[in-house]
Amino acid sequence: MEKQVYGKYGTLVKKYLEKHAVGKLWALESVPDYLHGIDRQAGELYETLYAKLMEDNRYKRTGDFMEDYRRQTAVQRLIEEEILTELVYVN
Repeated sequence: MEKQVYGKYGTLVKKYLEKHAVGKLWALESVPDYLHGIDRQAGELYETLYAKLMEDNRYKRTGDFMEDYRRQTAVQRLIEEEILTELVYVN
């Protein structure tokens, strides 16, 4: 059997399903395809949300390193929260 390697979100979904929704995991026709799909969706969602948030004045770059770092961290935190809510911790 070939060992599959998943990205961050595919791995999180696999762990979540193993612990909280084993029935769904067993019902999947192809677990590797499903988990790779989650990684792909997460990447697409990240790109979409990043582009949208960077249009907001609250997150645009200012030229001040520390302020830009704070804003970038806030953007990443918001996107991470959205991905976890929409793709990882769902039944």
